[in-house]
Amino acid sequence: MVATEEIVTAEAVAEAIIYDFDDKFQSKIASLSIRDTSFLQRTDGLVRPEYFENSAEGALVNIVQRYYQKYKKAPDPVTMISLILEDRKAKIIRDELMPLVKAKVEELLRSDISDRDYVVEKVAQFARHQAVIGAIEQSVGHLDKRDFLKIEKVVKDALNVGANVDAELYDYYEEINSRTLDRKDKAAGKSPPTGISTGFPALDRFLYHKGWGKRELSVIMGGAKAGKSTALLEFGRAASMAGKNVIYVTLEVAARIISERIDANIADVSMDELGEKIMEINRKVEAMKLKAGTFHIMEFPTGSLTVAELRRLLERQKSKGVVYDMVIVDYADLMAPERYTDNSIENSKNVYVGLRGLAMQENVALLTATQTNREGFKSSVAKAEHVSEDFNKIRIADIVISINRTDEERAVGQARLYFAASRNQAGQFTIRIKQDMERMRFISEIIGAE
Repeated sequence: MVATEEIVTAEAVAEAIIYDFDDKFQSKIASLSIRDTSFLQRTDGLVRPEYFENSAEGALVNIVQRYYQKYKKAPDPVTMISLILEDRKAKIIRDELMPLVKAKVEELLRSDISDRDYVVEKVAQFARHQAVIGAIEQSVGHLDKRDFLKIEKVVKDALNVGANVDAELYDYYEEINSRTLDRKDKAAGKSPPTGISTGFPALDRFLYHKGWGKRELSVIMGGAKAGKSTALLEFGRAASMAGKNVIYVTLEVAARIISERIDANIADVSMDELGEKIMEINRKVEAMKLKAGTFHIMEFPTGSLTVAELRRLLERQKSKGVVYDMVIVDYADLMAPERYTDNSIENSKNVYVGLRGLAMQENVALLTATQTNREGFKSSVAKAEHVSEDFNKIRIADIVISINRTDEERAVGQARLYFAASRNQAGQFTIRIKQDMERMRFISEIIGAE
């Protein structure tokens, strides 16, 4: 029996050390570590700084892992630079290593981070490989002492190293101090809100994350011609102006029209003036580009785009070094389910569940729109029960805000936003807004709450 166990262990060790994890693969792991929260969650406890042959990559991974243990997310690029400088000041990073660290972080922030799931699987092998090598080195000392029990333990421990492919385990009681510190930092203004700003601080205050929540699905609800697309492009433009990377997926309005509407919004001109104030518009958009994040627009035929295809689009963009903070779908009711059924409610549920899952997996704020039913279109206030076709949309979404305006309100350029449903905050209240729809300003001013 002992002989059989020894043979199995030997074969397992041999298998664990045959993989060749070259410098390109190690750089891929380092790049994902400093940029992708989901990757950190799924490989937590696996990747160690000493595993990296490149000392600059090891130093950067060391920084990220300490940050992740405290904040449970990957740092943004600005924070990453600040953390590097702190480590240099604390002598954790030697002065002579700083030029290499600086060059390496610039490289990793630009590099391809697609195929995350594949890399997670390989990270398990990578970690096991490095753990086994370390176990073999430790075993030399134990072998001199003929301490076979310790040899067996360190080798078995190394072979048991594997990826955390399930959702992250959160220890509620153990994490109370972390939550307390986070709340203190927020109260003191040290920790900025995690939400993506709507562009209107007075509106942000009414949202749980002080903006659109990442890893969440937010839905704007309204009747036909209520201004849903205008709302989506307004919030997308605001996110881009705040330095966030945004992709706007349109299934109803042509990308060129969406672009012209954004031109009018940014330049503060009416759609009728686009052909008259050509250079004024050009100057304002060019000036905005200097400080804005990415704003990409993708056009798909109505009813042609599935969530899986949208995920592949995001992965392709990652391979080009573009990681989005916000994904806008105009709008989800016009998407296709992964597999059509005879049940329209099941088809709709498939799309909305998929979108929320995508938001969580890709760590993006996902914003879309949906129609009201006939009763909602006639009502002065569209509530949760007025959603069209499928009430699952309300259950699945993290927040649903309806657009409401009477003919009298439309005539004076006003509307009401009703918080119809919310997972994380009180709902069923109204915010009154001013609008300038000729200039594609869904919100020109927040009047107040009711």
